[in-house]
Amino acid sequence: MADHHRGVIGGGGGYGDRSQGGQEKQPFMMTALKTVTAATAGGSMLVLSGLILAGTVIALTVATPVLVIFSPVLVPAAIALALMAAGFVTSGGLGVAALSVFSWMYKYLTGKHPPGADQLDHAKARLASKARDIKEAAQHRIDQAQAS
Repeated sequence: MADHHRGVIGGGGGYGDRSQGGQEKQPFMMTALKTVTAATAGGSMLVLSGLILAGTVIALTVATPVLVIFSPVLVPAAIALALMAAGFVTSGGLGVAALSVFSWMYKYLTGKHPPGADQLDHAKARLASKARDIKEAAQHRIDQAQAS
């Protein structure tokens, strides 16, 4: 009875048994059923793709004269739509850029340290130094002109 629960080594030969390669053995009917199913699905998809291709060719054949007749209207309309889309995208991008600049300025002015604040402080110090040098040079020339 204990052998009944454990199974017998080397015996059986059913659906769940394993072959030497570690793969399950499948009955011929199961393999045939899978093959037929795959062929049916593949054939159906091939037929559908052919029908879609034929429908596309027919639709283009019918639509081409209509497109040629309406092209004086459609081409400018397409150009106008493209320009409007480009304008909206540009406007949105510039709006986002302006909001990020305002956010950076707010952080900088409230004392937080946003990225790039050190470079701005360094540039401000260099500009102030040059302005001071120019002011001193101008004052020196004014003093020389008044002395003469």
